[in-house]
Amino acid sequence: ISTHKIGKIYSEPHFFVLNKGNNSGKPLLSPCPNCFVLLFSSEEEKEYFYWVTMGLWYSKAFYSELQGSVIPFIRLPNFKRVLVSTVANLSANPSKIASSLSTSLSKLDALERQFMRNLVLIKEAKQLVLYKYIRK
Repeated sequence: ISTHKIGKIYSEPHFFVLNKGNNSGKPLLSPCPNCFVLLFSSEEEKEYFYWVTMGLWYSKAFYSELQGSVIPFIRLPNFKRVLVSTVANLSANPSKIASSLSTSLSKLDALERQFMRNLVLIKEAKQLVLYKYIRK
């Protein structure tokens, strides 16, 4: 885990984590100026940590670690501490957790993306119908 440097390209499996703003701790697939990068030796390991980080962000586990009065941010050591302690807690039953994270959450994520695409198509269809009747 390290701070991402703009323009750097990573060859090993990786993902990014936002470190500034109210969404600090949110995992990202593409880099942004204010993020950490997590590098892994395998794609499976990356997926596991991605979903653990996503779970921590959804559960607002990083919220208590935010610092700063105007723009909140999370420090790298604090992020590491939360992530490492969570992974240590999850290691009590690794096979059950790994299968749930890799299959269920990735399927739900794909379903969410499909719903978002459908909402965009519905919005475009509404615009076309309204345009047809209003712009005669």
